[in-house]
Order: sequence, then structure tokens, then C-alpha cells
Amino acid sequence: MDSSNMNQQHHHPQSCLDIAMEVHRVVPPPHETTVQKLKTTLKETFFPDDPLRQFKGQPAKRKWILAAQYLFPILQWGPDYTLNLFKSDVVSGLTIASLAIPQGISYAKLANLPPIVGLYSSFVPPLVYAVLGSSRDLAVGPVSIASLILGSMLRQEVSPVNDPLLFLQLAFTTTFFAGFFQASLGFLRLGFIIDFLSKATLIGFMAGAAIIVSLQQLKALLGITHFTKKMGLVPVLSSVFHNTKEWSWQTILMGFCFLVFLLVARHVSIKKPKLFWVSAGAPLVSVILSTLLVFAFKAQNHGISIIGKLQEGLNPPSLNMLQFHGSHLGLTIKTGLVTGIISLTEGIAVGRTFAALKNYKVDGNKEMMAIGLMNMVGSSTSCYITTGAFSRSAVNHNAGAKTAVSNIVMSVTVMVTLLFLMPLFQYTPNVVLGAIIISAVVGLIDIPAACQIWKVDKFDFIVMLCAFFGVIFISVQGGLGIAVGISIFKILLQVTRPKTVMLGNIPGTDIFRDLHHYKESMKIPGFLILSIESPINFANSTYLNERVLRWIEECEAEDQKKQSSLRFVIFEMSAVSGIDTSGVSFFKEVRKMIEKKGAELVLVNPLGEVMEKLQKSDESGELMRPDCMFLTVGEAVATLSATIKVQPSTGVV
Repeated sequence: MDSSNMNQQHHHPQSCLDIAMEVHRVVPPPHETTVQKLKTTLKETFFPDDPLRQFKGQPAKRKWILAAQYLFPILQWGPDYTLNLFKSDVVSGLTIASLAIPQGISYAKLANLPPIVGLYSSFVPPLVYAVLGSSRDLAVGPVSIASLILGSMLRQEVSPVNDPLLFLQLAFTTTFFAGFFQASLGFLRLGFIIDFLSKATLIGFMAGAAIIVSLQQLKALLGITHFTKKMGLVPVLSSVFHNTKEWSWQTILMGFCFLVFLLVARHVSIKKPKLFWVSAGAPLVSVILSTLLVFAFKAQNHGISIIGKLQEGLNPPSLNMLQFHGSHLGLTIKTGLVTGIISLTEGIAVGRTFAALKNYKVDGNKEMMAIGLMNMVGSSTSCYITTGAFSRSAVNHNAGAKTAVSNIVMSVTVMVTLLFLMPLFQYTPNVVLGAIIISAVVGLIDIPAACQIWKVDKFDFIVMLCAFFGVIFISVQGGLGIAVGISIFKILLQVTRPKTVMLGNIPGTDIFRDLHHYKESMKIPGFLILSIESPINFANSTYLNERVLRWIEECEAEDQKKQSSLRFVIFEMSAVSGIDTSGVSFFKEVRKMIEKKGAELVLVNPLGEVMEKLQKSDESGELMRPDCMFLTVGEAVATLSATIKVQPSTGVV
């Protein structure tokens, strides 16, 4: 377009009123029975991925094979497994085993459980997941956050020191309920429930929990024997500085040295991913070196506490330890629910992250069933709650894992440790386990992600801060509850206060856009064009009624100054995906209100469900008249403008 044409268009803007266009008729949606509608709704709610589509058109034998592969993903990739894949999986399996063994012992102590339970939990669950799980990179085992929550919630009613057997029984029972809840979510296709834990909530929660976990390790790092049982920031720091006489310089020196070593190893692996083995092997190296130092210098006699003798042998059965009755049943169900949701969210998020990197798909519902069944089996084999840990899975991925066989290799390594190597851990100092935990949870504090949330959505940032400070100053479950509550409040706010905008015409086109957003757009005299960007239901119909009335009154006041009158109120309804009976009443009330003011209500692009419900309720036929329904705003304005005398607007809104 040359400059003369551009200047001409600038001085004489062409509105949609001057553009000839074909008007298309609005047709009703195809008829569907109530059963068909219900079937469609249920399918989209519970089966959005349509898992049965792979069975269509297949012979009976093939269907049985596909069903077996769906239930047991190992049957899908197992027949094509090669020696080269096995070599890669052995390397990655041994690598994550070197990390899993010290972490398993450390996280069990974090959960106030015997250290051996952490190793049990690194043996059986990975074997179950290797058969049922669909992720190739997920490394399964105990994790810090779930360990912290389980230990802190159970300790509110039962002391792990005074009644260790009951505490262990409750931990196994909690694990069973967590697994049952997780598997039920997957089986019933209710995975969308965990979506209420938004990214902002998780980032704040994880950061707060990481700080709480780290503070709890001050007991081991300082050598304090009388330490608070509370989890909050204030009680922990108060306990630390009120017991300065119990501080052991030998413990502090050893803890500081190994913590620095672990953090440096982690930093090296972050800066140079090819050196992933540095951070992966650092915890095991720390355990070996510290154990040798304690044994050589008899440090246990100089204020450094040690693990002590650990039981040898494989997981003993614990089915008889599960308690489904008694006064603590409610506690185990509640703890299982909270730990189940947290560990499930972490496991699925980690699995999807690495699946995206390798361009394969992880089925969320299958993962829920796999993780749930894994924990249910684990609860009967002396294991506590496990899931896929990010740090361990990252090492597994960087080590070149190709399939879930890496989990099997890790399990075999842990099995050998349980059978033959347990006496070697007798002199392992607790201070090193504390340092290992701190170095592992530091990665949960994601400051760049927090900054990004601040840039994108200030409300989400507030949610994140509520989760963070709630965990630090109240409790782990309290902070999580506050954050979820605020997130739900945000959703309710969006539902009850939907966005409505006034549209104007962009000169020279038949396009209508938000007047506030597109400053070049122009109002059409005699028309009030509103876009409703939400379903209309009982929760927002009253608000919309009041908001539309205010739009009309403001428009009438403006028209009086320009000596014109409002003739048509147009609702652009492309974003109105559904209505209920309250929504139907809203349209009827608005039509009557508009008619009293001498104008007409016009509907643009009503969607199928909306149009069908309005037609069924429109007994008089006034609401859904063909001459008051159009496919586009441009067609509506061009057609209706012929019925009024148009005064071209020269003002730009």
C-alpha cells in the first residue's frame, strides 16, 4: 500500500458499515439424546485421552495383547530389549544406587523411622514400578518432603522414641492408605484432583518444606540431644540457641566439611551436566569416608553420634502390622491422604518432565495406579511411602537410562547391600546423614521460578508466598492447606466475576475488539457490543445482570451527550461455553430490561449447548428470533445498521 492510500485511509476511516458482506444464518445444533449428552460428558471428564481407541478394529488376540501391555508396560518394551540398552541401564542403575543407599537411610531418619526401613523402601517399590510404570527415567524411592510430612503428622499423637513399634505400624498403615488413595485416583480417572496443587503452590510449598527439613538437621549438625519436636521456624531456632551447651565442636566440624563437599559436588554437576556422577557419588563417598574416620578415631566416644547396628537381611513381611482399627485410624487416613497427594504430584511431575525431554508420553492415570500399587505392596513389605524423586531421576536421566530396568539394577544393588554390607554402616555418623539431606533439599528452592511467577501473575506469587510462609511458621500441612484454599478462592473469583468487555470496530475491517485494549477501535453509534468471556451459571448470573445494566446506563449517559439513542445491545457469545437455568433466566431478564429502554437484544455466535437451552426455554419465541441472531458481530452490525440512521463516529476510544 503506497503512502497516498495510507493517508487517505487515515483521514477517512472505513468502518464495517461500509463493507458489503454476506450474512450467514445461525442454525441450531444437531439433536442429541440425554443419554448421548451424558456419554459425551463422562467421556470428556474421565477419558479425555480415549485409552480404548487403540483397541478399535483389532482382532480378539491382538486386543488381549494390547490390554496386557496397557496394564503392564514392561510387556510393551520388553520384547525389543537389547544388550546395548542393558549396558546403559546397568550404568545408570548402579549410579542411582550409590545415591539411593545413603538417601534412603537419611530420609528414614527424617521420617523418625529406623534407618533400615529406608533401604527396604529402595528395594521392593522400584521392582513393582519397573513392571507397572510407564516412565523410562523415573527413579523410585523415599523422598524428603513425604518423609517429613509422614514423620511430623504421626509424631503429633505417637512418640517414635517412647513407642517405636506403634509408630512403625502407623507408618506402614499410612503408606497403605496413601497407595490406596493414589491407585483409586488412577482407576477412577480422577487425576484432575491433583491439579488443584498449582505450580505456584508447589514451588512455595517445596521451598518452605526444604527450609524446614534443613532446620531439622541442625540437631544432627550441631550434636544436640534435647531438640524440639515442633516443626516451625521459631521453635526450632529457639531450641537450637537454648541448648548451646550441647553443641559439639567435633560434630560441627565434620558436618560443615562434608556439607561443603556435597554442595560443591552438586554445583559442579549443575555447571557441567556431563559430570553428573560427581554429585551422584558424593553422598556415598561421604558415608564411606565419615564411617572410616569414626571407626579409625573412635569418634563415637567423643560426642559424634552414629547409626549403630543395622539389621541384616531382606524386607520382612509387615502385612500383620497394618492397623485398620483403633484410635489412630483417622490419623493414618489423614496422613496417607496428604502424603499420597504430595508424593503423587511430585512423581507425575518428574515423570512428565523427563518424558518431554525424550519425546515420549507418560500416562498420568497409569502412573497413579503404578505408584499407588507400589506403595500398597510396599506397606506389606516393611516399606514406607515412596515416589519418583527429582534429584534421583535427574541422575538417572543424565546417566543414560533407557528403560525402567535401571530401577531393577538399583534394587538388586540395594538387595546385595541388605544381605552382605549392612555391618559396614554401623559407624556411619548421623551428622553426615543430615548433611546429605540438606544438600538434597537445597535443589527444591527454585528462586528463578519464583521470580518468573512474580513477572507473570502477582496473585499466583501471593499464593506461593502463603504456601511458603505457612509451611515455615504454621506447619507443613497447614501451609499446604492455606495455599490450596487461596488457589480455590482464585478459581471461585474467576467463576463468579467473569470478564466482560465492550467491543469496538477496527476501521477498515469487520473486526471487533476490546475498546480498552485496541485504542484504534471505534464505537458504533446506537450499538452496545459486549463480549462475555465465561460460562453463565448460578454463580455469576446476578453479577452479570448488574454489570450489563451498568454498561447500558453508562452508554445511555454518553449517548445523551451526543444526542443519539441506544438501539441494539449485542452479546458476543463465542466464549460462553455453557449455561444453566440461572443463565437462561439471566438472558430473559436482560431482554426485558433492554426492551424497557427501547432497545433490542442481539445474540452473536451462541454455541450449541447454549443455543439449545435458550431455544427450549424460549416459549414466546422472542429471545431466539432469527433476525436477532448472527454468526459474527460484523454481520450483525452491518445488517442492523440498515434499520437505523447512522451518525458516523469520528472519535477514537
